[in-house]
Amino acid sequence: MTEDELDRLLDKLTLRAKVRLLTGATTWRTPAEPDVGLRELVMSDGPAGVRGESWDERRTALLLPSASALAATWDVDLVERLGALLAAEARRKGVHVVLAPNLNLHRSPLGGRHFECFSEDPVLTSRVGAALIRGIQSRGVAATAKHFVANDSETDRLTVDVRAGERALREVYLAPFEAAVAAGVQVVMAGYNSVNGTTMTASPLLSDPLRSEWGFDGVVVSDWGAARTTHDTARSGLDLAMPGPESVWGEALAQAVEDGRVPESAVDGKVRRLLALADRAGVLGEPGEARPPARGGVRPRDARAQLRRAASAGTVLLANRGVLPLGPEVRTVAVVGAHAARTRTQGGGSAGVFPQHEVSVLEGLRALLRGRAGVVHAPGPCPDEPAPALDMDLCSDPRSGLPGVLLRMLDASGSELYAEHRNSGRQLEPRLVPGAHTVEISARLRPRVAGRWTLGIAGFGRMRLSLDERTLVEGEFARETDDPALVHVNPPVRSAEAWLAVGQDALLVARRELAPDTGRATVVSAAPPRPDASRAIAGAVRAAAEADAVVVVVGTTEHSESEGYDRSDLTLGATQNALVRAVAAANPRTVAVVNSGGPVELPWRDEVGALLLAWFPGQEGGGGLADVILGRAEPGGRLPTTWPVALADAPVTGTRPVAGRLEYTEGLHIGYRGWLRGRHAPAYWFGHGLGYTDWSYEELTGPREVAAGEPFTVRVGVRNTGPRAGREVVQVYLARPGSALEYPRRWLAGFAAVHAGPGATATASVTVPAAALRHWSVGDGGWRTEPGPCRVLAGRSASDLPLDLGVEVRVRG
Repeated sequence: MTEDELDRLLDKLTLRAKVRLLTGATTWRTPAEPDVGLRELVMSDGPAGVRGESWDERRTALLLPSASALAATWDVDLVERLGALLAAEARRKGVHVVLAPNLNLHRSPLGGRHFECFSEDPVLTSRVGAALIRGIQSRGVAATAKHFVANDSETDRLTVDVRAGERALREVYLAPFEAAVAAGVQVVMAGYNSVNGTTMTASPLLSDPLRSEWGFDGVVVSDWGAARTTHDTARSGLDLAMPGPESVWGEALAQAVEDGRVPESAVDGKVRRLLALADRAGVLGEPGEARPPARGGVRPRDARAQLRRAASAGTVLLANRGVLPLGPEVRTVAVVGAHAARTRTQGGGSAGVFPQHEVSVLEGLRALLRGRAGVVHAPGPCPDEPAPALDMDLCSDPRSGLPGVLLRMLDASGSELYAEHRNSGRQLEPRLVPGAHTVEISARLRPRVAGRWTLGIAGFGRMRLSLDERTLVEGEFARETDDPALVHVNPPVRSAEAWLAVGQDALLVARRELAPDTGRATVVSAAPPRPDASRAIAGAVRAAAEADAVVVVVGTTEHSESEGYDRSDLTLGATQNALVRAVAAANPRTVAVVNSGGPVELPWRDEVGALLLAWFPGQEGGGGLADVILGRAEPGGRLPTTWPVALADAPVTGTRPVAGRLEYTEGLHIGYRGWLRGRHAPAYWFGHGLGYTDWSYEELTGPREVAAGEPFTVRVGVRNTGPRAGREVVQVYLARPGSALEYPRRWLAGFAAVHAGPGATATASVTVPAAALRHWSVGDGGWRTEPGPCRVLAGRSASDLPLDLGVEVRVRG
């Protein structure tokens, strides 16, 4: 649509009609305006899947590996294909805008949302994020670069004021967003946080560099509820305040325009950009000329195969002492750990989806080893976490008898207004009906284990939980936070213990009053008695000792890695650490699999035969992990983030503001850049990862002189010196030793993957972009390139760089 056509549409709208378009009509939809042929735009969270408009476990979605797992592939073509898969899901669900990718960085290993972010490095994040954007938008769905900017931790995220130097902002934190704009991203989301004293929804950064320097012509949307004032946000580059219909804009914005405090031209610009987005999405045209949604998608079998390959591609082999892959001589495998049977496939928070199915590591190994080897599962100790939400395996609807729960809406007198069968005790957006006063979730428990069960209810406001009419929990539980992730997705659990006997059904009933400002989420949970930890470990040791090989899976929980809060430590807990140590001592052929979205401490890492990092591998993760363990696929992953030996060693740990401020005192030196200046070596460096073959780095060639402002290409020759074909990720870094300017000791400039058979050579061609040599000059207020010597380094990780090339940078004029 041309600018003239947009102007003609604007001329048809009154001021109040324009303003109405700038706030959501609902939580996930923008308003329609029939006078200009505008229909509703539908948005949905990402990036691990496209949930759609409702939190309904019956409306399932494909579940991709976590963003950290995608970055671990170092494979932009694969990530672009996965972006297209997300777009197909969006089309299937009637979604026009996917709220992904998350381009914030792994600044501190304690960041609670690391699983949803790609990397600690701006270059890797830029390339992987741009690939996902290209994939999503290749099928006519808009991607969203979020959360602009420096929303790198969760503590006090609604109010924190990040204090970052201008050079660090430009070279580190803004860089992935600049790459997103260059990739054509259509939406940018402004975060909750402030940067250098100004909330991001009113930040001058939305105008410069986002629009003026980078030329972004799309829509800037607020994070949900992030727009909290009227005049400053309206005068900024923010275009759309979500959700709605309540808003700080609305009539207050119309009045501000009439009073002269906000120019109407600012409103016109916002509406024009929104209309342009609607046109690209196919929801703008003459009234009655709605365009049909694009047809075509991905066959379920093909999608599952693609997600399985992605899980293998992101799996990082951190260490291997001749144990992997497990060969045909292995006749019995002990699969150990609660995470083996219930592998955590995604992180917690608003980006979660309800997958149609999930393949655990145990299921994946059983499927591949069926008819070849015996598989024994030893669950080991239970994870130390609150009880999970009721699921269909544990209970039945007391009215229909079907597996699941009964959801009812009651009026103030307790009379039923509405009832339906649901599959889960996790009800985040139950359907409200006129007169609804109380939501009730009831289930008939059928315990398979006798003992003291932990039963709980989560939510805010007045709640009651009863078992066979005996009250377990009752009270008024005040809402103490405005964070939507905690109010609407993961409210706190109130629990009690009760004795349940095998063969004796028990009726569990949870009620929560639907008072204003208490949210809609109600979660009912149950967990069986915890087995004695020492006995559970002893059982795992017996299974390990009797097996030819052991796969032990340990990991984090939804309550340790989630949106809404940061972690307080990196430990997996004494019990899980004891489990790994015990089974490794019983069987030297032990493979430890770590099921986490970000770094954890691994005090036993030198005691196991092999160590795999699975991340949150998505719905097909167990199959992909089994492929790697049994050698059907190579562990393709390389670390996108440095893993410390211990939290105390990390160069940057702070996520907690002081007096409302979070100081980014490290400047340019986050991640491996900070480790290179520190006193301690990490457990595993950025870029590290092994395959099932070995490589030697033989030659680095390239120009000896390069011109500032122009890219150049280097070539790295490598040889496969191992016994099987493989893939190697060749990484190229730059260094400016001896410079009077401050630089990181070295920084990633580019990478490329090569494949070669045993004994064969391959050459990686890596283009170093001109931007890799530039720095932001605070004094000049612009980009500059320093002339003089530069070192080009090539190798396998940030610390393993055997090849070195000297280059002279020339500045013309």
